[in-house]
Formats: sequence, C-alpha cells, structure tokens
Amino acid sequence: MVAFFYSIKYRTLNLTIFAVMNGIFLFIGGPEIFVILLIVVMLFGADKIPEIARGLGKGMRQIKDATNDIKREINESAKNQGIDTDFVKDINSEINEVKDNIDDFTGPIKRSR
Repeated sequence: MVAFFYSIKYRTLNLTIFAVMNGIFLFIGGPEIFVILLIVVMLFGADKIPEIARGLGKGMRQIKDATNDIKREINESAKNQGIDTDFVKDINSEINEVKDNIDDFTGPIKRSR
C-alpha cells in the first residue's frame, strides 16, 4: 500500500502500469466485490443472475466483434490506400529497447520501502 501512494505522489505516469501489474483495478478489492454481489443477489434474486450474466456476456461479445470489424475495415482501407500500418511495431520495439536500457542502468539499485 505504501508503494501505491508513492506511485501516486511521485510517478503519476506509472500509476496505470502499477495498478494493472498489482491487480488493482478501479480500486475495487475483495470486500467491495462481495458487497456488490450481495446487492445484486438481493435486487435480482439468485434465479435471474445466470440470465443477467448471459446477457452481459453476449453484449460484451457483440462489442468485441464490432470493434474487431472496425479495426479490420480501417486496416483494409489503409492497405488499399498504400498506408504503412507497421509503425506500431517499430514504436513498440523502440519502447522495449529503452525499457531494457533503463533496467540495465537501474538494475543494481534497490529502493528501500
């Protein structure tokens, strides 16, 4: 928890990376999820929960399919226009190279917590 507050105070750019790596998503923990589930059971009843979950799953799948279709259409139109779409791979390789250089430079340094 101390590292989390340190990350907020001094490394605002790394907050998202820290949160994803340590399993903190939207600052919801186990007890909060339990309370939310309890409220859902009280409101809808145990019989309706599978139907609700199925509906949410279908909705999420439709959204994913729609975004994949949009991405595919954008890539196809870019290829038809002769636009190079491989620049993302170049950027990612440069970012990974910089990360490796930083890790090599700061590797032996250990921060006290």
